[in-house]
Amino acid sequence: MADERLDAEWVRVWCEQADAALTELMQSFQVRHGFPPGRNVVALATEESHKATGTLVELTPIPSDLTTMYWVIEEVSLPDVDSGFFIHSSSTVASHFREYGSIQIDGEEPGLVFASDGGGHLFALAGSGRVWRSSTASWFGQFDLAAASLQELFEGLAQRISGQL
Repeated sequence: MADERLDAEWVRVWCEQADAALTELMQSFQVRHGFPPGRNVVALATEESHKATGTLVELTPIPSDLTTMYWVIEEVSLPDVDSGFFIHSSSTVASHFREYGSIQIDGEEPGLVFASDGGGHLFALAGSGRVWRSSTASWFGQFDLAAASLQELFEGLAQRISGQL
C-alpha cells in the first residue's frame, strides 16, 4: 500500500465518517466517563489553511500524501479518543520544521513530523509514504514504523473511534 498515494476523495469520505462517529461518541461521553469531553474535531481545510500548506511546500520537500491530506484537512484534535491523537495544522508543521528540521530515520527518506498523541509521541511521514512514531516524547530519539501509509493510519484512527462507541 505504501506505493499507492493518498486520494483526496478518500480523505473527504473518511472525514465525513469520522465526524459522524465522533458526534455519536460525544453524545454518550459524559455518561460513560463522568466528565465532559474535550473538543474532538476533524477540521476541514480552509482557504487560509491552503495558503499555509503552500508555505510549507515552499519551505521543505513535503511528502505528496501530506499535501493531499492538508488540501482536505486543516487539523484533527481527538483528545478523548484513547490517549489522544492530534494532526497538527500545516502552519504548526512549518513552525516545527523551522525549529527542529526533519526527522532522520535509518534507511528511510527524512520524515516530516505532522502529528502527536496524548503521550507526546510524534508521528512523521517519510517520502516513502510510511508513517513513523517516536519511541519517546522526543524529536531526537528513535522512530518506529507506525503505519505503511497515511491511509492505514487514518483507518486505524477510525477503528479507535468506533471502538469507543
